[in-house]
Formats: sequence, C-alpha cells, structure tokens
Amino acid sequence: RPPRSTLFPYTTLFRSDKLEDYTFMLEGDVYQLPFAYSVLADKGWRIYNSEYYDDTKINGNSYGDITLQKDKKTIDVSIINASGNAKELKEKLFNKKELGWNSINDREKEAIYTFSNGYMNFLNKAKIEREFVISAKEMAEQNGFRDVTKCEFLKPGDKVYYINRDKSMYLAVIGTEKLENGLQIVGAHIDSPRLDLKPNPLYEDTGFAYFKTHYYGGIKKYQWTTIPLSIHGVIAKANGEKILVNIGEDENDPIFVITDLLPHLAQDQMEKKLKNGIDGEDLNLLLGNIPYGNKSEAEAVKLNILNILNQKYDITEADLLSSELEVVPAFKARSLGFDGSMVAAYGQDDKVCAYTSLKAMMSLENVKTTAICILSDKEEIGSMGNTGMESHVFDYFISELLNKTGENRTNLLDKVFCFSKMLSADVDAGFDPLYASVSDRHNAGYLGKGISLNKYTGARGKSGASDANAEYVAWVRNVLEKNDIKYQVAELGKVDVGGGGTIAYILANKGVDVIDCGIPLLSMHSPYEVTSKFDIYSAYRTYKSFWEE
Repeated sequence: RPPRSTLFPYTTLFRSDKLEDYTFMLEGDVYQLPFAYSVLADKGWRIYNSEYYDDTKINGNSYGDITLQKDKKTIDVSIINASGNAKELKEKLFNKKELGWNSINDREKEAIYTFSNGYMNFLNKAKIEREFVISAKEMAEQNGFRDVTKCEFLKPGDKVYYINRDKSMYLAVIGTEKLENGLQIVGAHIDSPRLDLKPNPLYEDTGFAYFKTHYYGGIKKYQWTTIPLSIHGVIAKANGEKILVNIGEDENDPIFVITDLLPHLAQDQMEKKLKNGIDGEDLNLLLGNIPYGNKSEAEAVKLNILNILNQKYDITEADLLSSELEVVPAFKARSLGFDGSMVAAYGQDDKVCAYTSLKAMMSLENVKTTAICILSDKEEIGSMGNTGMESHVFDYFISELLNKTGENRTNLLDKVFCFSKMLSADVDAGFDPLYASVSDRHNAGYLGKGISLNKYTGARGKSGASDANAEYVAWVRNVLEKNDIKYQVAELGKVDVGGGGTIAYILANKGVDVIDCGIPLLSMHSPYEVTSKFDIYSAYRTYKSFWEE
C-alpha cells in the first residue's frame, strides 16, 4: 500500500481507484505501484522490526505487512506475491529437464568418474565386435556365468551366456517366476561404423602399397582421412587356423592413414558437395613404401608388405580372402574437457549402451523376472545376417532357456515374447548448439540430463518406426522415477530432416513391449564420438533398475 504520508510530509501522494494507478514521490523519486521490494532495497531501505527477511518466500496470493527503515526514517508497506501461485504451479506441473550434475554430491560424482574410467579402459581393448565378445565373456565368467550349451538344467539364480559366431552374445539371469510370464530384455549392439577390407585388398601403385576398403555403416567419408588408423579382426586360414589381428593400438605399433589432397591443389575437390569430397573407392589405407629386394622387381613394395605379414602371421595373400579385417581409429578413449565431464572415443555407438547394460547384468543376483542382455551385431547395416537380430539365433537361445528350465511346450516361445518387456539400448542424437537447426529443442536429448527415451524412431512420417505404447512408456517412467534416475524423452531431430532406427522394431514384431532407451551422443558415427559421464552412469542405473523391477 502507499506509504503513510504523515511520516513523510515531503511525499506527494496521488490516489485513484486502481492499484496500478497509485504513484508517489519519495526522496525525489517517483514510484508506481506495484513494484518489487528490491527497488526500494537498492535505494538503501531495509526491513525493520519484522518477521520477514530479504529472502523470505511469500506464498502465492499471500499478503504481509512490513516496516522499512532508512536513516532513522520508517515506512510501512504491504507486500504481496501478486503473481499468484505461478512459481508453485511451475514446480508442480512443468516437466523440468535439469542438468544432472547439479543434483549430485561428491560421493556420487566420484562413483560416476570411477565407472567411466572402467568404461574407457574397456573401450580401449574392445574396439570391434569380436574383441567386445572376448572381453564380455571374460567378465561374465568372472561373475559366475556359464556357457548355456554346457548346462543340462537351469534353475532360478543361474547365470548363463551364449556366443554366436564370436560376434554377438546373449546373457541371462534366471528369475524366480516362470519364463512363460515374460522376460525383461535390454538389447544393445556392439558393431560400429568402420572401414572393412575388400576381399582382395592389397595392391601397389607408384611405389606405395595400399589396402582397399569398403565402408561399413553410415559414415561421413571425409572424416576418415588423415587420422591415425588401426587394423583389427581375424584371418581364417584354409587349414582351420584362426589368427587374431590387432595392429596400431600399442604405442610400439605402426599406425596407418588414408591421405587427402593438399588445399593448394584441391580447388575442384572443394567445389564438390561435402558428401562427394572423398569417394568411397578412394578410402585406401596406406601401408608402406619400401620395396623388397631388387628395386626393379614389379610390385616390390606389395611383396615386401606380404613378406612382413608372412613373417608375423604365417599367411599368404590368398589367406586375406577369408579374413574379416576392420579399419578403425587408433584414438584412445579419453576424458574430455577441463572438468573431465565427458568421454571422447570411437565406437560409443553403441558400445556405451552395451557396456553399461553388461555391467548392470553383472551386478544382478536374485531377480523376479528372467533378465536378458543382448549384445548384437550388424545393427549398423540393418541387423541382417546370422549374427544380426534379424536371425533366429536369439529365438534359439530363449528356446534353450525354456528347455533347460523344463518349461518348453508347443508355441510357448511366442507367448514368452508377447509377455516380455524390453529396453532397446541404443544411443540418441544429443543436442549440439553448433548444429541446432536440425533439432527440435523441445524434443531433443541433451548431454548431462540423463538417459534418453525415444518413444519412436523412423523417418518422415515415422516410416519404419517402432512406436512404444503409452502404457509401456508410463511403466518405464515409473521405474525411473521411483529410483530417482534422471531421464528425458526425445526424438531423432526435426521432422523431415532425417531419421534412423534400432533393433527395437525386430523385437516389437515378436510381440515384445519395446522402447528405445540410450545415451545422447555428439558427433554420432564419427571417428571420435562424445558422451556425458553423468549419462553413462545413468544408463547403468537404468538398466539395473529395469531388471530388478
């Protein structure tokens, strides 16, 4: 209310029937009501002899009387939260996407960093799917898992795995309920965009030896030039011998590179569209330059490379015909930023979800519903082939569980899937302010704000999407909220800008309730992708809580 004019004979007061028309002059300044208390506080007026303080909260639509004092002069005023209960309503009704780092203590932060260190160490030794399976098997057996093919019977609490051709893996912890009541599945993939060697890769041109490559998955070809590259994989010889290859990761190993044109001579190249700047046929790996023996011998550099490979691996050129050799960045997984809050690494799509789900499964002991972990192959090229999720090998694994728990009967597998729930653990496109135009800010996944749910994927009008049912989305929300796990619901970019898919639709086609649930990622499908350590740990907690529900 206006100040009492009797206290300030020099104050001129103008009155009308409306509060907003009240004006008065105080110490030479004209004020119009209502205005914020801070306006007078800035002039030196302070609360005097009152139950209120500068930071006292006034509830919506509530009044209070206070006395202000300055230089032994006093003024009585009424205060009101004239905005009603807007602040309280916002707190209650708004869906807040808050940065997760703001809500954790030092102990939780330490747990996040420790977990992420383990993740980075794992990535550095498991850059391709075969290496991931080797490391996952070792971890599983250390935690009491057994090969299901060597188990005659299964009972609640048993932990088993099945490895499919060394490139995909399924794990299970048998629950106390019957399998026919449904499973709880977390499914990730362990293949990543890369360069594969062609069947006849080795050739020589003008004194240089090269491997010819064929890119795998969706890449920006220009990103793969002039970076250090390594070679991983397997060579299968006709005599049955299998040789594992890993060159370029050890500090004492050589690395390889794909060259690019110098800018001084690249005028025509730079006029091309970005996607055509580097042709797929030009993604050839530089191997060496020294000729073998007589310098005049034809293809002497190629011969020297073959001689080196023969001495190291006891192979000939023909053995490359039955090899699976993959070219990947030789970068190490590293902490990113002055604060170390992020991880930069190759292959985080989707090894970040694969690792977190694998670690979550290792922590399980007694579960009610049988927990299944999928580590699949070939997702980046459509999940085709007998190591991809389109094959029936996963069905075989579940059938083996039914057989060895003594439950199996005709058509039971179909019923099991129809009563099952799944988190399709795959990465989401993180919002990047440098490329904000492709994202809907209201429906984007943000780094550092927790796990990201994608109700649907697909492209344009949800083409090819697996669209989760509202009831299942609510069930997943309940799991996350009661375990105090930060989450966000997003979609992959603006409508009509692009799109993508995961293995979700494959399991949904079997009758499983599925939603995509993964980690926001910057620079997806690039040689060096970026994730938030907070989100990595949130994914671990999410998958663990899902299985324990």
